[in-house]
Amino acid sequence: MQIVSLTTDYGSKDYYVAELKASILSRKDDFNIIDISHNIDRFDIEQAAFFLVNTLPAFKESSIHIVAVNCNYKRKSEYICFEKNGHYFIGPNNGVFSLVFDNIDESKIYVVDLPDTSNMSVNTLLAHAAAYIGHGLPLEEIGPVVPHFTRRLIIRPVVTASQIRASIIHIDHFENVIINLKKEVFEKARNNRRFELHYKPHDPITFISNDYSDVAIGDAVAFFNSSGYLEIALNLDKASSMLNLAKSEMIQINFYE
Repeated sequence: MQIVSLTTDYGSKDYYVAELKASILSRKDDFNIIDISHNIDRFDIEQAAFFLVNTLPAFKESSIHIVAVNCNYKRKSEYICFEKNGHYFIGPNNGVFSLVFDNIDESKIYVVDLPDTSNMSVNTLLAHAAAYIGHGLPLEEIGPVVPHFTRRLIIRPVVTASQIRASIIHIDHFENVIINLKKEVFEKARNNRRFELHYKPHDPITFISNDYSDVAIGDAVAFFNSSGYLEIALNLDKASSMLNLAKSEMIQINFYE
């Protein structure tokens, strides 16, 4: 049974998710649909890419991944599909996939054409592309090669000889704070030196822990999570609200000999 994953900014209040799922299953009823998230912040393609990047390793090859975030990004939005590393991807040509992959062969990215132009809704188009792929039809016949693949710049940490300036990219359900800094980048810049991790006017964190429970309940902790990103949390408490930390704010790490 082929998997179709869904990542959208539709939310859970309205009928849009149900409409999308019904549209998909009406065209191929043996798909196994998995929700990555429907609560992506509105229009936030960076968050959508972050969610997709961190869930992809759990999916088996031949899975189909639909991203429906910031779909109305221009007057006549364009939707694309392509295959990468044994997986299939469908979504708007608004830059989200350039944030997922560093390199994509643009000659193998195709614009999704609808055979019936009387119903041009986004959900109908996405469902058509999923069914097309699910039935094993040639991807290059779904539509023309994309004339221009939209790319967006990935916000990366700024690393100098004595400092790293990184930013908060996600606040999770438990209000843990995720930083756009990977362990290998931190360790290379650190080079076995002492450090101070500064966040707002709080006392700096001076050591990397292994888990939340390495500190007392209510204390701040920093560690690299299962996805390899730096995380700031409070043991059994809400780091974002208690420490007044918000998405896109800067985190600074200073190194000392």
